Formats: sequence, C-alpha cells, structure tokens
Amino acid sequence: MNNNNWSNNTVNPAVQEQVVAVRKNGDGDIVQLQLSSGRVVDYKEAQQMAKNGQIAHVNVFKGRDGDEHLRSDADGDPSNNLDNLPVF
Repeated sequence: MNNNNWSNNTVNPAVQEQVVAVRKNGDGDIVQLQLSSGRVVDYKEAQQMAKNGQIAHVNVFKGRDGDEHLRSDADGDPSNNLDNLPVF
C-alpha cells in the first residue's frame, strides 16, 4: 500500500496555498484572492478551496446573515486578516 495517497479529506500541508493579496469591489468587499502560487481565484472558489483544506490559515463560517464567509484563522495578529492584506 502506498502511504503517499491522500484521501479527499486529507490535504498534504506542503501543497496548501496561502492568500497573499486580495481584490475588492467598490463596496470594499473581497471579490478575488491571489494565492502564493500567483493564481487568482474568485471568492466562491476560495471558499470551496478553504473547505477542502487547500488554503492554509483560512476557514469558512456561516454569518448572521445566513451566508458563508471566508476569514483568516484567529491568531491575534490583525495584520494578516484578509481585509488587511495587500490589494492587487
């Protein structure tokens, strides 16, 4: 048996991407995210990637409005919050 096979629920941490920059619309809402590979994904795709464990230090939560939202993992450092990342 090959131990290098990863199930759908397990992601190799070495292949996880990180969010390095964001693009916002006129209302200041994040609409696209740039990943450490240089790839740009829209908000919905980033949500799915976060659910699948493909993006490090980011999670999806259900807000009071009933919608799912993307946020960085709580670590006490506001400088790495998604809203505070560089804009591209």
